[in-house]
Amino acid sequence: MRAAAALLGAAMALGAVGTAVAQRVEQAADWRLAATEDDRVRLRGWRTAWVKGIAQARAGGSAAAVAALGSLADPDHSIAEPGLPDGDYRCRTIKLGSQGRALLTYVAYPYFRCRVSDDGTQLTKLDGSQRLSGRIFPDTDARSIFLGTLILGDEERSYAYGRDRARDMAGVLERIDAQHWRIAFPYPAYESVVDILELVPAGG
Repeated sequence: MRAAAALLGAAMALGAVGTAVAQRVEQAADWRLAATEDDRVRLRGWRTAWVKGIAQARAGGSAAAVAALGSLADPDHSIAEPGLPDGDYRCRTIKLGSQGRALLTYVAYPYFRCRVSDDGTQLTKLDGSQRLSGRIFPDTDARSIFLGTLILGDEERSYAYGRDRARDMAGVLERIDAQHWRIAFPYPAYESVVDILELVPAGG
């Protein structure tokens, strides 16, 4: 009985932490006040992850595929005004590198549907077996920061951000041309070293 009570208390404490972090994400004006410590660490290493992921993809036999991505795969290419206008987008994920649990070092998925709403502050991937939902924070004149969570399979709602590190997602949003954006997710919980989410307007 005491063991069950202890487990219940731990679960309640974890839920309270997740709720507090989720509220912090909704209320914070600065992503640094909203992000978990794990995600602040991941975001600090975004470029290192990107360079490592590209190197592994090339070494794994996908040099031509990486080259074909052009500026999308260049960590040093971006233009000003990174904000995503409201609307529907075509989006696809490209996985670069391997954390050792995956055999492939380059995977490019087909395009799915994404939507940006609430004055460019909310991004949701609408279909596919791995979806995301979260908030976009302004950062500099060249990038924004995405904090959100991963939704799997037939789940109908997302976890609260900060409740499960394996579901938390933190990425650097940049604009690479007039109608072309990307989010780089360094050190995701699964498979790759960096994931790149490409976004183009649905009508483009």
